Amino acid sequence: MPETLSFCVPAEADGERLDKWLSGQESLAMTRSALQVRMEHGDVTVNGKKVPKNYRQKAGDQVLVQLPEPEPLELQPENIPLDIVYEDDDLLVVNKPKGMVVHPAPGHATGTLVHALLYHCGDRLSSINGIIRPGIVHRIDRFTSGLLMVAKNDMAHQSLSAQIAAHSFTREYQAVAMGHFREAEGTISAPIGRHPVDRKKMCVTEKNSKPATTHYTVIAEYPRATHLRLRLETGRTHQIRVHLAYLGHPILGDDVYGKAFPGIEGQCLHAAKIGFIHPSTGQYLEFESPLPEYFEKVLRKLKS
Repeated sequence: MPETLSFCVPAEADGERLDKWLSGQESLAMTRSALQVRMEHGDVTVNGKKVPKNYRQKAGDQVLVQLPEPEPLELQPENIPLDIVYEDDDLLVVNKPKGMVVHPAPGHATGTLVHALLYHCGDRLSSINGIIRPGIVHRIDRFTSGLLMVAKNDMAHQSLSAQIAAHSFTREYQAVAMGHFREAEGTISAPIGRHPVDRKKMCVTEKNSKPATTHYTVIAEYPRATHLRLRLETGRTHQIRVHLAYLGHPILGDDVYGKAFPGIEGQCLHAAKIGFIHPSTGQYLEFESPLPEYFEKVLRKLKS
């Protein structure tokens, strides 16, 4: 049977286009164009009725989205070793190495975390995010190392996604940023949207953007850079990288938003801590990942 997700439009989203608002719901994980197709097919209803794709929602609207039937999985499992920090019948917490792509994308058809998960879990992965991203509740960039969750069933996926949407999900990172900060700690609140020229990049913008908040604390200062601890309140694409570049302190090694750094490929950014309420037990779980060797090597180089 097709699965149906339900939403209630909050007061702050009154008058917004439904397709735009739904595309921002992390538990749904559907693009705006995909939602418009489902609306045309009658798979999205508001208060029990089909609505046009340009419908402007009202506060209190009850929205139902019928998800498409899962397609047969065509990806081939690959025997790639995984650093599994925690696993039970509902989920896994995986420590992803720097350089590994999370799910298949153009130029990365094999060797991804998803291929490794298919080998390890078989068909015991949630289907909400479709055939390309089974089990993937959230992602981290290719050159970001560290912890991420994987859902083994749709119940766990929905529960974890709801925690992300409610900002009750703990995500703490460590990074090395260029330059020095005036304050030992602070908060960056700046909306993030697609870059107007380079569609592969994000930027701080008021146009077609979503609110984004990052909290930072200085751990240590070096002659040319600063070691930071960062906590995400929201989870926008490239959020930490964009926010630090916006402040004029791009992450060391980030050749997209800053400059490359000799000896490492990509940004010096590590997902060091993750915490959430277990979907079945209701218990709060928290996991930490020590700094990987590449990160420690950068710190040693900066000290010297």
